[in-house]
Amino acid sequence: MKVLLLSFLFSIIALTWDLPKEEITFFMVGDSTMADKPYSGSNPEKGWGQVFPLYFKEGIRFENHAKNGRSTKSFRDEGRWKKVMKRIKSGDYVIIEFGHNDEKTSAKDRYAAADTDYRDNLIRYANEVLEKGGKPILATPISRRSFDEHGRLMDTHGRYSEVVREVAAEMKVPLFDLHAKTVKVIEQFGVEKSKELFLHYRPGDYSQFPEGREDDTHLSPTGAFKVSDLAVEELKRELPELKKYLKE
Repeated sequence: MKVLLLSFLFSIIALTWDLPKEEITFFMVGDSTMADKPYSGSNPEKGWGQVFPLYFKEGIRFENHAKNGRSTKSFRDEGRWKKVMKRIKSGDYVIIEFGHNDEKTSAKDRYAAADTDYRDNLIRYANEVLEKGGKPILATPISRRSFDEHGRLMDTHGRYSEVVREVAAEMKVPLFDLHAKTVKVIEQFGVEKSKELFLHYRPGDYSQFPEGREDDTHLSPTGAFKVSDLAVEELKRELPELKKYLKE
């Protein structure tokens, strides 16, 4: 009888071992600098969230909900956050990166003042992820390529990056300081070479931009991969438990 019972218990344990483990989901919420962009139509623009999953092996999956032109305000108002909340389960991760469009004072549907609405929106996003048993990560907005006439990089985000850092510290949640990281990279590349990170193309380079393009906000494939490199560095420091999912 004891032999049969032990055999039965071992069979149950073996079946449990064979069951596939539920994957962790890493949700990405943000604006055009993070969003997926079309691969068709001769389009060189890429969001860093589009290539970030390529750095990981099986066991973790990614859902990129970032969208062009969205702010902490409009992302929620359009019902996009509600869709994310319906999909989050305990143990999932949610990275939140806004700022570029929150700054636009002329856009009433997007503008969120840094020290009031923007701050409150970030806190609300993070708290709602925590309530679902998820793990929020706050990210500062990536830097624009904004050199002055003396070749010095100017900070166009001001309080928006600072508020993200403050909220992350106050709530004790992980911070990906992509603004500070991208500032260093753009300065290292310098005035001319840093154009490679953004959309700087001559007429005829891409049919998507028949008249050429000089865009110092949105990322080229080179820029998207470089920002993803920086995000991986931040992940290793802030989320060491996820390092095992990184490809060697």
